Amino acid sequence: MNTADLLKQVEFIKEIDKIKYIQRKTKLFNSDRCENDAEHSWHLAMMAVVLAEHANQPIDVFKVVKMVLIHDIVEIDAGDIFIYDTEINHTNTEQELKAAHRIFGILPEKQAKEFISIWEEFEEGHSEEAKFARAMDRFEPLLQNASNEGGTWQEFDVPHDKVYDKVKVINHGSTSVWNYAENLINESVEKGILRR
Repeated sequence: MNTADLLKQVEFIKEIDKIKYIQRKTKLFNSDRCENDAEHSWHLAMMAVVLAEHANQPIDVFKVVKMVLIHDIVEIDAGDIFIYDTEINHTNTEQELKAAHRIFGILPEKQAKEFISIWEEFEEGHSEEAKFARAMDRFEPLLQNASNEGGTWQEFDVPHDKVYDKVKVINHGSTSVWNYAENLINESVEKGILRR
C-alpha cells in the first residue's frame, strides 16, 4: 500500500465534498427545491447506466459514468453557470481548466492525469462516450423542467428556440433519447409551459 497516495486520495475525497454545496438553478422533479451538483452528477450516472442501450454507438459505460461524476467538480472553484444565462457563456473557460488542474491535481499524479483527461474529453465532446455523457447532461434538466410545469424556463422566461438550441446536442449521443426529448419540448409548448 502506498500511504502517500492514500493520503492524497483522502484529501481529494474531502475536497470534493464541496460539490454538495453548489446549487444549480434547475429544481428536483416535481419540487421547488434546487438540486445541487452532487445530486445532478449522481442522477446523470444512473441515467447513463439505465439508458446506455440507447447510445448511437457502442460505449464504455464505466467511462461515461466517470465523465458525468467528475464533469462538474470544477464548479467547486469556477461556480455553476446557468445553461440559459444571457450574460455568461456556458462553455469551457480558462477558469474551469485552472480549477480542473487544482482539484484533480490533489490526486496522485497518474490519477490526476486520468481525471483531467476524462474531464477534457467530456468538454470537447468528440468521443462516443463524451457525446452520450453530454446527452445525459442536457436531458436531465429537460425532464426536470417539464415535470415542474416549465420550471426554470418559466422562471427565467426562456423561449423554445433557446431550449431547443441547447438540448439538440442530445441527438449526437442518442437519436432515440433525442426523439423523446424533441417530443417533450413540443408537448411543453402545447401545454403553454415553454414559450414559443
